[in-house]
Amino acid sequence: MERKTLTIGHLFPEVLNMYGDKGNILTLQNRLLWRGMGAEVKVFGIEDEIDFKALDIIVLGGGSDREQKLVCNRLQKDREALSDYVESGGVLLALCGAYPMLGKHFVLKDEIPEGLCILDIDTEPEEKRHIGDVVIKSQITGEELLIVGFENHSGKTRIGAGVPLGTVCCGFGNNGEDKTCGIVYKNVVGTYLHGPLLPKNPALADYLLQCALKRKYGGEAELAPLYDRAENEAHDYIVSRHLS
Repeated sequence: MERKTLTIGHLFPEVLNMYGDKGNILTLQNRLLWRGMGAEVKVFGIEDEIDFKALDIIVLGGGSDREQKLVCNRLQKDREALSDYVESGGVLLALCGAYPMLGKHFVLKDEIPEGLCILDIDTEPEEKRHIGDVVIKSQITGEELLIVGFENHSGKTRIGAGVPLGTVCCGFGNNGEDKTCGIVYKNVVGTYLHGPLLPKNPALADYLLQCALKRKYGGEAELAPLYDRAENEAHDYIVSRHLS
């Protein structure tokens, strides 16, 4: 029987790794390996060529203003290929500053640059920064799920096509006004939440893996349960701290 294997592309970690995004890669990788599946991680530097067709999951993390602009300029030449990847059901996790970068505009300290226009979202500046823990209710897995993370952004993002990742129970989310947080579009998940995000949200990590496995191999991509005691304790601590 063929051993199922996913290829995970970690884009530009030398400049987009402000909030421990390597933890997201390790979570995806280990949750495959622990189930007896294969996990190949390809790390791409800012000067490297990217074959998006060879990737099953892409992770874009957070960085400083200068680094976000550098990455956006770099990805402009691959915009069509990245858009094709997204429209064909490729799994993409965009976190922190990478999330608004995929839209029409994103916010830097002294300017509002044009984004990649991969997602139908737009971001405008906010006078105050939104900083702190976040808890949201999400239906992304088909059942109600609490997702936890940390946010630190000064942009107000509003979404068009696509649905919110969840509804804010604690924190600010997309804009601090409409209670939305993040976006789900096809197999893209974009959110301001980081920390890193996936280690303390194993159900979300498994959702991304299932989407990638289904796209590559077909079927329902059932995943064997794992012993997630440590992950759930980290998750539940944030929930109890803010919702109890």
